[in-house]
Amino acid sequence: MATDPLLRQGPDSTDLVLRVGPAGPVWNVLASAGPALLTPLALGVLTLLVAFGMAMAGARASTVFVVVGVIAGLEYLIGWLAHASSRARDILRVEFTPAGVPASLRLVRGAGPDDWLPVKTLRQVRLTHKVVEPYQGDYKPAVSTLELELVLLGVREQLALPLDSDPQPLADALKALLGPAGVVVALRTERSTRDRPTQHNSGWTSGGSASAGSGGG
Repeated sequence: MATDPLLRQGPDSTDLVLRVGPAGPVWNVLASAGPALLTPLALGVLTLLVAFGMAMAGARASTVFVVVGVIAGLEYLIGWLAHASSRARDILRVEFTPAGVPASLRLVRGAGPDDWLPVKTLRQVRLTHKVVEPYQGDYKPAVSTLELELVLLGVREQLALPLDSDPQPLADALKALLGPAGVVVALRTERSTRDRPTQHNSGWTSGGSASAGSGGG
């Protein structure tokens, strides 16, 4: 039944794959190790200011290196914990079982799967296709994004999906999968035009023209 690349049908379930990757506490921690390196880089200016202040105060180079290393290590650890905590709630996929006419679903997050829920807990699936088109004379192509909103009992889950094709096949496939359970699948398209950059006229140029004109009188 699955007719869209984001829907993958297996022998026991049909999965809506939102992000590719393993799930579980251990994998979540390991997957967060790399992105956490950005934290010391982002705070590098502050670290250098501390090192500069210590050097100006007369601290030895070895002491400065040790303090900078400790600060960078703490920044990395904080970034690691923050990224792992954030990724733990990210939805990687939605599993529907059985594969043909699902009766249950569960959200699989970075930290692992949630509990199974009756499929009727899912009231609605909203797909919003946002297209930002170029203004006249803009050389940049249009940009498309797809937002998915799962309306469950008492909670809404919203996230962005990768989009490199028409979202209509995904909406049709979800309707075919979830329609028998009474789940509403809605697709809408929002179009806008990219803002034209503001052009500032040079005050020196305009002033020079005015001066030349008055001189000619």
